Amino acid sequence: MGVLRPAFWGRAKAELASRDPVMNGIIRAFPRVSLEGRGDPFRTLARAIVGQQISVKAAGSIWTRLLHIAPEMLPAQIATANLADLMSCGLSERKVEYIWELAKACLSGSLRVREWAHLDDELVVADLVKVRGIGRWTAEMFLMFNLLRPDVLPLDDRGLQNAISHYYFLGVPVTRHYTIELAEIWRPWRSVATWYLWRSLEAAPSDY
Repeated sequence: MGVLRPAFWGRAKAELASRDPVMNGIIRAFPRVSLEGRGDPFRTLARAIVGQQISVKAAGSIWTRLLHIAPEMLPAQIATANLADLMSCGLSERKVEYIWELAKACLSGSLRVREWAHLDDELVVADLVKVRGIGRWTAEMFLMFNLLRPDVLPLDDRGLQNAISHYYFLGVPVTRHYTIELAEIWRPWRSVATWYLWRSLEAAPSDY
């Protein structure tokens, strides 16, 4: 699966750097990297489910083991895998159920996969969260890493919260209100700002 680099990345970098001195410093520290999508909806959503509520490093290890069972990460490969094999990768029983149900939804055609590219962000989120195991955070990862939407702000993401606390609030925990207020300066490139903040704390942030 080929890597997809957002066409807007260069413009977004320039505008963020000109508005926000903190963001300018982070962007300068990572001059030749960008968010990279993989283009496959099932793969992106399955990867996001794996990453729910665990560290990037732990999610990466589980994902690598999962690819030994489903090398192409196709819905049919997951739907026909057994519980013990999937759990042996480090997945909880609940996450196995979520990925199974996602695979079955993709195979049955109950998800409007072909329509998502033409829907606005909130309509895509509303469609995705109907699937068991996909909450708003997972849907937001899909918007960012599959549909490459430029202005997503995943307020419940712990990495984003930690980075904002570190860079903008001297390590003091930050509320959702102040996160939203701070992020106004990043519009319409909040996905890009979020990705750079992740990158600043993780040597290799997840690419979903």
